[in-house]
Amino acid sequence: VFVDTPGVFEGRDKLSDYMNKSVTQASSDVDLVVVMFDGSRDFTQKDFELVKRNADKNVIILVSKTDLVTFEKMYPKLASLNELKVLDIIPFSSVKRTNLDKVLEIIKNNLPESSPEQCLFDRDDYTDKSVKFIAAEIIREKTLWCYEEEVPHGVGVHIVEWVEEENFVQISADIICDKQSHKPIIIGKKGTGLKKIGTLARKDIERLLQKKINLTLWVKVKEDWKNNTALLNEIGYNRYDIEN
Repeated sequence: VFVDTPGVFEGRDKLSDYMNKSVTQASSDVDLVVVMFDGSRDFTQKDFELVKRNADKNVIILVSKTDLVTFEKMYPKLASLNELKVLDIIPFSSVKRTNLDKVLEIIKNNLPESSPEQCLFDRDDYTDKSVKFIAAEIIREKTLWCYEEEVPHGVGVHIVEWVEEENFVQISADIICDKQSHKPIIIGKKGTGLKKIGTLARKDIERLLQKKINLTLWVKVKEDWKNNTALLNEIGYNRYDIEN
C-alpha cells in the first residue's frame, strides 16, 4: 500500500497545517519511508532534516529528474547525501523511465511479509479517497498544468454538483482562487483557458469513471479560502486535522 503525502513546506494557513500534519501522521504508521528530492535543484538543509526526522524508520531517498541534469552536476548532489543514514539512494527519471524497476524492487525487498488477512485493505481496493475527491484533484491538476507560472498552487476545486446515471455523469465544479487578478487568467481570453482545463479534465475523469460526463466549470474568488475551515472540509480535507 502506497501512502502518497503532500510535499513538506512552510505555510501560514490552515490548509498548510493540514498538509504538513498529514505527512507526519502518514510517516508514523508505515513500514518504509520514501523521501523524494528534486534532482534539478540544489538540496537544502531542510531536505536533510526531513530525512533525519524519520531516522527511526527505514528510509529510501529517491532523486528525481535526472534527465534534466548532467552527471557532472548530479554527482556532487548525490555525494552530499552519503552523510544520511538510509537504506538506499536511487536517482531516477520518470520521463525516461530510468531506474523505475529498481525503485519498486528495493521497496519490496525492504517491506515485511504478512498474510492477506493482516492487510488493512481489500485486494481490489484502488484508493481510500472518493471518486469526487479524485475528480476534483484531476481538475486542479489540469489547472496547474495550464498555468504553471501564472497561477500559484493556491488553487482549490470544490465539486458543487454530481448527478450520476447509468452511463452518464453531470459534474459542476468551482475552481477557487484567492486573488481577483487570477480569475481572468484562469478563464482566459473568451473562455479559452477554462475550456482547455475542462477538456483535459473531462478525458481523465471519463477514463476514471468509465462513463461519459458533462463537466461545467466556474472560477470563484474567495480571499483567504485556505483558512476557511468549513470550505476546506467541503473540498475534502479532514476538519479535525485542520482545527487541531
